[in-house]
Parts: sequence; C-alpha cells; structure tokens
Amino acid sequence: MVGLQHAHSYMAYLVLFFVGLAAFNALIGWIGKRDFKPMDKTIALLGLAFSHLQMLVGIILYFVSPMVVPIGDAMKNSGLRLYALEHPLINLIAIVLITIGFSKHKKQEQSASKFKTITLLYGIGFILLMSRIPWDNWLN
Repeated sequence: MVGLQHAHSYMAYLVLFFVGLAAFNALIGWIGKRDFKPMDKTIALLGLAFSHLQMLVGIILYFVSPMVVPIGDAMKNSGLRLYALEHPLINLIAIVLITIGFSKHKKQEQSASKFKTITLLYGIGFILLMSRIPWDNWLN
C-alpha cells in the first residue's frame, strides 16, 4: 500500500503539470487567436490521461488505505473528512470537468471555441484539484 501512496503522490505532480499546462496553453491560444494544432490536442490529452490514471490509483487507494474511515466517523474530524469525502469527491468532479472539456473540444470546429472550452473546463478542474490536495502530508 505504501507503494500506491507514493505513486499517487508523485503522479499528482504530473497531473497538475499537464492539466495546468493544458489550461495555460489553451488560454494563450485563445487570447492569441492561434490555430488549434495537433500539439495543443496532445497537451490536453496528456492532462486527461494522467488525471484518469491518477483517479484509478486513487480509487484503489480509497479502498485499502487506513486513512479512509466511514463517513460518519470522518465528519467529526477535518483531517479524516478530507481523505474520506472531500478529496475524492472534489477531485472526481475536477476529473469529470477535464473529461468533458476534452470531449467537447473535439466536437467544435473553430480554434477559438476549442481553446475556450479547454481553458475554462481544465482551468476549473485545475483549481479544484489544487483546493483538495492534502498539503500537510503531500509536502512531507
């Protein structure tokens, strides 16, 4: 289980990097009125892929980690509540938004709307991910 926790922690750097990069790249493309190129899609796809892989590892960890306790017990303690409810739920919502952003951008024809979709949905996803990182444990 320690190996899974380490994988989940270290992979978070890749998720944050690629989701943040995709949102920033799309913002620059949207503001700069650039054409949407294959590299832009690749960057967004890497953010999507790493976030899904991270979610898979997180789901496995959720069921085997001693830090996750029943919700009723966790509601009395903010640290336990973070691991049992807030972190998984908010990160799941973030990954759903990232997935919707990637899916929606593929259906759009114009570069500006592709960039706008990725900027908004990946950006909100990135903010949500950052908001529920257990910073005390992650940075140690």
